[in-house]
Amino acid sequence: MEQSVKERLLDGYDRGYDRNGVSGERLAERLATLASIGKTADGGVDRPGFSEEEKRAKQQVMEWMRGAGMAVRNDGAGNVIGRLNGEAGGPAFVTGSHLDSVPSGGNFDGPLGVLSSLEVVEAWKETGYVPPVPVEVVVFSEEEGSRFGTGVMGSRAMMGKIGDGELDSLMDFAGRTFREVIGSYGSTPEEFLAAARRPEEIGFYTELHIEQGKLLEQAGLPAGIVKGIAGLAGLHIIFRGEAGHAGNTPMIGRRDPLVAAGRFVYEVSALPSEISDTAVATVGKLTVSPNGSNVIPGQVELTVDIRDLVKEKRDALVLKVREIAERCAQEQDVEITVSQLSSVDPAPVSDEIRNELRDVFTEAGIEPMELMSGAGHDAMNFAPMAMIFVRSQGGISHNPAEWTDLGDCVTGVHLLKRFAEKRMEQMVSG
Repeated sequence: MEQSVKERLLDGYDRGYDRNGVSGERLAERLATLASIGKTADGGVDRPGFSEEEKRAKQQVMEWMRGAGMAVRNDGAGNVIGRLNGEAGGPAFVTGSHLDSVPSGGNFDGPLGVLSSLEVVEAWKETGYVPPVPVEVVVFSEEEGSRFGTGVMGSRAMMGKIGDGELDSLMDFAGRTFREVIGSYGSTPEEFLAAARRPEEIGFYTELHIEQGKLLEQAGLPAGIVKGIAGLAGLHIIFRGEAGHAGNTPMIGRRDPLVAAGRFVYEVSALPSEISDTAVATVGKLTVSPNGSNVIPGQVELTVDIRDLVKEKRDALVLKVREIAERCAQEQDVEITVSQLSSVDPAPVSDEIRNELRDVFTEAGIEPMELMSGAGHDAMNFAPMAMIFVRSQGGISHNPAEWTDLGDCVTGVHLLKRFAEKRMEQMVSG
């Protein structure tokens, strides 16, 4: 018989990780409980943002928050906020993640960050530790963007980074407007925007997340320090040529946009290394029209996803991509249109905060490896902020096969707990 999520997590788990109030079994039990909400036949989960499944998962976490002694509320963006009062008032230390998923997603992307933050609070409760400042554990809405095609919505709403016009234009995969969806969820666009908080309410944000890559696994390390979140620029490119019969149109004189697009895709793959060792560029979507086996295409549309940790280098790569697209079009005598789809600035982690994390890792006997996050996270909407990555088995993510061993999960909890305690002392001392 196949093992359950809880059984698999606890199989071979070293109870020596359970110290200072942290319980691996409690974390395993809660990961398994969330894995059952929106569970798919292949063992993954399907919890789109603002869905009933996401709401049920949030309600479960709210119950656990109350059991840990937290005051719990929802804001108009559907974010769940569990608050633990500290010895003094002032700006809060905030930590958390999300519970929504991509279609047929995994059981760790998002939930591990939420439950690790909650496990830190549980450990404080068991050991009698009272934080010096207020602590908030937050479950953000619609991080993945699988509902409306735009991500980190809950954290952007909290930080006042969503405008009225953006909400008006959103439509989900079923053709429902944002107003319809948020209304069914129990809020309104107006209440969604009113979720914005005063900047002085939040003193610091940190997030634990699975790596979603192979670098930690290759290095043999359970966790790593995120040095920053890459900034994204998306381009939409259309090559327009002249359609014709594949048999009756001579090779000489053809105006084939697919040849231009093919040359472009090939050349783009070599560009990032010329700009930066952290830059990436990906052609992830390509549409050929009319897409017939015996027809020279008349048009090719594609998108380019360009990312880097340094904004200036990211922008330099965008310029190079545009130049190559223009040249490839000119060489094949086809027309071209290039438009910007999106632009999100990088979110670097400061040297001071990375040094604090390095000290925490070193104290725990873990080599403080630093790595970049190519994926976006709620953390990118906060400053100052920090992120801790834990090892992903095989680097697999956004997939039912996504897995992180319980020992690595609990190691992440201990690192998060110690960093939170040290950072809060810094917040008090100024």
